[in-house]
Amino acid sequence: MSRLLIILALLGLTPLRADAQEYIEVPGLISDEAFYRLVACAAPPDGPCNKPFIRWPEDRRLSLRIGIAQIAPGFPDYRFDLVDVALDDAIDEINGAGAHLFLERAYEPPFDIPLHLVGARQGGRITGTGVPELDGSDIAIGRVAIRSRGAEITAAAIAISADIRRREIASVVLEELVQAMGLVTDIDSPAYERSIFAENGNSTVRLRGQDLAALRRHYPRL
Repeated sequence: MSRLLIILALLGLTPLRADAQEYIEVPGLISDEAFYRLVACAAPPDGPCNKPFIRWPEDRRLSLRIGIAQIAPGFPDYRFDLVDVALDDAIDEINGAGAHLFLERAYEPPFDIPLHLVGARQGGRITGTGVPELDGSDIAIGRVAIRSRGAEITAAAIAISADIRRREIASVVLEELVQAMGLVTDIDSPAYERSIFAENGNSTVRLRGQDLAALRRHYPRL
């Protein structure tokens, strides 16, 4: 479970609150179509979308640069080492998913998706990232901020809390990156505890089943 903040920059469109439809409860397994719509546009089964569909534009989605932009003084060194490895693994997982995406690990800016390892602990407030959509917001384990114009994502940034537990790091980093692709809503159900989108779980480190199908559908190969 992470927390998502979406800032929509299209003139006249009301920005979504950080707590707007962060997850949807379902009683059990749902169809592939319903699952995709839930994670992509916050649609409950057989219901309308509560968020717009957003994607990285075609001219950027095969060259997205991902890197660690900040390591706050309060972020433990051993956790940085684990995040560093988890980031490589998450990039490999997404690149191998069969979607029309390619993420590149970058070590110097500019980054399309910067990771900020912040000094704030869970329940604290993010400061010092230089990202307006992150600074001043609270953090659970992680937070992703997405800015879009119309249906196109123009920027995204991720923050990871200083006290994230060792066993959650790999799952949270993968979840944040997948959400930064525009699949922005979690699912709350005992039937989906092994999903990367599980609201109450942070143990999944592979994209399988409906998770994988949703990413492929969001970025279909041409």
